[in-house]
Amino acid sequence: MKLNELQLRSFRNYGELALDFDPGVNLIIGDNAQGKTNLLEAIAFLGSGRSFRAQKTKEMVLFGEEFAEIAGKVDSQNRQQSLRWLLFSGSRPRQLWLNGVKQKTAGNLSGVLPTVLFCPEDLMVLKAGASQRRRMGDYVLCQLRPNYDAALTEYNRILDQKNRILKDHFENPGVLEILPEYNTRLCQVGALLISYRARFYDSLGKAAAVYHNQFSGGNEEFRLEYTTVSSVSDPFAPVSKLTEDLQEHLSRHYRAELETAQCLTGPHKDDFTVTLSGIDLKAYGSQGQTRTAAISLKLAQRELMGREWGEEPVLLLDDVLSELDPGRQDFVLNQIVSGQVFITCCEPGRFTKMGKTIEIQKGKALFN
Repeated sequence: MKLNELQLRSFRNYGELALDFDPGVNLIIGDNAQGKTNLLEAIAFLGSGRSFRAQKTKEMVLFGEEFAEIAGKVDSQNRQQSLRWLLFSGSRPRQLWLNGVKQKTAGNLSGVLPTVLFCPEDLMVLKAGASQRRRMGDYVLCQLRPNYDAALTEYNRILDQKNRILKDHFENPGVLEILPEYNTRLCQVGALLISYRARFYDSLGKAAAVYHNQFSGGNEEFRLEYTTVSSVSDPFAPVSKLTEDLQEHLSRHYRAELETAQCLTGPHKDDFTVTLSGIDLKAYGSQGQTRTAAISLKLAQRELMGREWGEEPVLLLDDVLSELDPGRQDFVLNQIVSGQVFITCCEPGRFTKMGKTIEIQKGKALFN
């Protein structure tokens, strides 16, 4: 699985850009705020339809322009394929073409250009808030399971509508008549999310434990535990049972939700915890342990995605190597001897001899 060519137009700080890449390591160098991360964002969006930075599509369109374009040619699934996105600065929905055919949804992208991103913020994600960990897991799951992506989108839509009802009921009590309908659908879709997440985090934890064992020399036992609402005793239960559990949970919080005018609990509050030999990493882990565990999780993500499609996903390392000590740098580099990798850094040092080097200056590419 390799990205051969990329074309950008009016994307972030890039007016026009056309690049071809090495099938192995591509080193993207340049000073801060030149567009290195923007380039990785474009690659990630090309294959997933999701940004790891932007909340809204229009944020990625160059200021003053009506639309942005991201296009690329990919070796994937034993053939060459083409991808093209149009992103608009207004309310117009984004558009996708796969192999020249316009697509109704991004669901057909599964397995065409999956990516694994690793950035400095991920090194401390196990110490951060639950929302950042959910987003990390959702980003991978949306690529692995298009049905999960659709369910997550629907859940968030229903959740927003329910919260509006709860906020409006003080001035218009009649809106509460439709609340049971929203609760029912929220529980049905939420049960799907829990089912997908339970299986994903189980596989992720097992794969990460192997990497962490290698990394720590077998001195620490890595364990990942997925946590959801308290009424769910078994997240691996059938979806029908999970739906009942969520309905019970919502009924217990009905009065509190009316008083606070917000949906207080549900899969949108899910989290996962990591322990090392029984010690909670978030509460008691050292910075070194936290970074080692985070690296293990990222490598595990790449492994799970490679198992799914029989090809290694493209690995995006956004200035992460400069944040690591030499030992951890070596461990990461030793794990990426195969597959295509994009590495950004401000001070390339000993990495400049790896594969192809592209220098970025103010949204322009220079080649070394």
